[in-house]
Amino acid sequence: MLPADQAGIPPCEGPRARSAPISFAIPKGAWDTHLHVFGPTAVFPYAEKRPYTPPDSPLEDYLALMERLGIERGVCVHPNVHGIDNSVTIDAVERSDRRLLGIIKPHRDMTFTELRDLKTRGVRGVRFAFNPQHGSGALDTELFERMHGWCRELDWCINMHFAPDALEGLCDLIAGAETPIIIDHFGRVETAAGVNQLPFKILRDLATLDHVWIKLTGADRISHSGVPYDDVVPFAHALSEIAPDRLLWGSDWPHSGYFDPKRMPDDGDLLNLVARFAPDVALRHKILVDNPARLFGAI
Repeated sequence: MLPADQAGIPPCEGPRARSAPISFAIPKGAWDTHLHVFGPTAVFPYAEKRPYTPPDSPLEDYLALMERLGIERGVCVHPNVHGIDNSVTIDAVERSDRRLLGIIKPHRDMTFTELRDLKTRGVRGVRFAFNPQHGSGALDTELFERMHGWCRELDWCINMHFAPDALEGLCDLIAGAETPIIIDHFGRVETAAGVNQLPFKILRDLATLDHVWIKLTGADRISHSGVPYDDVVPFAHALSEIAPDRLLWGSDWPHSGYFDPKRMPDDGDLLNLVARFAPDVALRHKILVDNPARLFGAI
């Protein structure tokens, strides 16, 4: 691994150049609802305060991955390493030939007029990422309430990324929301704790609500068993029984925060998981096509 830079920030690995063959027929109109674009940093520098420094993973690299995987549409989620400057995400969306929509990082200086303008440029929501790895571990509730009202007016969604032990305290806030709430990465539940753990019980209860959506993303981040992520499959099956019409899949490309190249996930493996999450072809079509098209087509 490369040494840390002058600020003491460690570099992390970039994505794999190749991906495993896809084991099932990808349906026409498939979506990747969770990807990031990093840089190029010569144009879009990283935030000074960040936990690590990823290599550039520009739009062109992601579009090449889409072609390899057979994905047609995507949602570019603003990464924390770029801080509150959403330029890199907006640029990617605008240069994607209408293949990508955007989710931005909100901040307290934003105005409703600014958000309304961003909607015309392909943005469809905001993301609160406050899991300890990327944030303070606590939600900025004042900012959330402001953005919740504006997202309701704009018909946008709110993405949330948090640690599993935060779920109990967030339950009422999420349940009472009046705009779609998307919970990232299975709610970051600990797979080793099993499907009967309290955080997953809360997640299942929330998943019964019509405005709550769950991303079947980040299997590599919550798995303890590693490839082929057998320990994640029961969680996907449990959610499929409750909310088959509100589950989404995403790659989480380019998989930042890995410092050992052997642990870097293979995007083909992650997409192949969908066939195990949803052995039924009709359910698979919902997760990859119908659900994201309905959600993001409506907003």
